[in-house]
Amino acid sequence: MNVITKIELDECFNYIKSAREEVGNRVVGQRDVVDGIIMALIAGGHVLLEGVPGLAKTLAVKTFADISGLEYKRIQFTPDLLPADVTGTLIYEQSTGRFNVRKGPVFANLVLADEINRAPAKVQSALLEAMAEQQVTIGENTYKLSDPFFVLATQNPIEQEGTYSLPEAELDRFLLKLVVHYPTPEEEIQIVKSEGRAERIPVNKVFNSYALQKCRNAVDAVTVDDKMLAYIVSIVNATRANSVQPNRKNDIQRYIAFGASPRAGIALLRCAKVHALFENRSFVLAEDIQSVAKQVLRHRLVLNYEAAADNVTADDLIEKIIDFMPVP
Repeated sequence: MNVITKIELDECFNYIKSAREEVGNRVVGQRDVVDGIIMALIAGGHVLLEGVPGLAKTLAVKTFADISGLEYKRIQFTPDLLPADVTGTLIYEQSTGRFNVRKGPVFANLVLADEINRAPAKVQSALLEAMAEQQVTIGENTYKLSDPFFVLATQNPIEQEGTYSLPEAELDRFLLKLVVHYPTPEEEIQIVKSEGRAERIPVNKVFNSYALQKCRNAVDAVTVDDKMLAYIVSIVNATRANSVQPNRKNDIQRYIAFGASPRAGIALLRCAKVHALFENRSFVLAEDIQSVAKQVLRHRLVLNYEAAADNVTADDLIEKIIDFMPVP
C-alpha cells in the first residue's frame, strides 16, 4: 500500500486551497458546491447540481474548466435532443462510400449536461455507458473517452412541465448530488454589484492534469481503519429494509421504498478520503464520513408516498441515521 508523505499531503492541500481561491474570484459564496465539485473531480466521479436558475451553476462549471485547463464542452438538453447529439453517430460519405464516425460533445474531459432533466429518458440513458465505463459505443465500435472524464449535470427542481425525472440507474452513476442554495444578503450584494460580469474575471490554471493526478494518488494512500469501514457499511445498511435497527424502523424505513446500493458505500469511502485531504490529514475519521453523507446518499434513496405526505426529505432521513448510528 502507498504511504503518503507530509510533503505530498501539503502539496495536495495547497492545490485544493488554490482551486478554492481561484473559483472564489468568480463565484461568490457557494462553498459547499465548490468543495463538492473539487471532491468529485479528485475522486473521479460525476456531479448532479440541483438549484433554481440564476445561482451560478453554469458559471461554477465553466470556471472549473478554466482553472483546470481541461477540454470543456456543453450540451444543452432539450425535449427534441437525440442520443446521437450527445454521443455521436455514423455519417455516410457519398464520395468514399463509407460510414465515418462523427464524435459527439461527450468526447471531452469536462462535460456540462445543462438542464439534463429536460431531455427524455432515451437521451439521458445515452450518458449511462459514458459515465459508468468511460466509453461510448457508436455503431459496432466502442471508443474510449478522455481521461479524466467528468460529467457535471444541472437540473431545476421546481419546474415540472417539459421535464423528465432522471431514472434511478442514472442517478446512481452520480458520485454526488449538490444542492445549490440562495446566497446570503451580503453575498448577493457582491453578485449584484458585479452586474453579471463575473465570467470575465481572469483566473489562473492551478488544477491541471498533473495536480489532479497527484491528488488522486494521495487519495489512494489515505488510510482507513476497519472500524471506519464498518461505520460506512452500517450507515448504508440503515437505509435498507433488512436493516438490523428495529428500534428505528418506524422513523426511517417506513419512508424509504428502496435503500442505497453497495456503490453508495464505495462512494462514501472515496469521498471521505478526499475530505480527509481537505483537512490536511492522511487518515479518515468519522467526521469525514458524516460530512459527505448527504451529498453521497441523498439521490440514492427512493422515498415513498408517505414521505411526500409527511414532507420528509432524504436529507432528513440521513440526518437521523447519522444521529443514532454509534460512532466508532
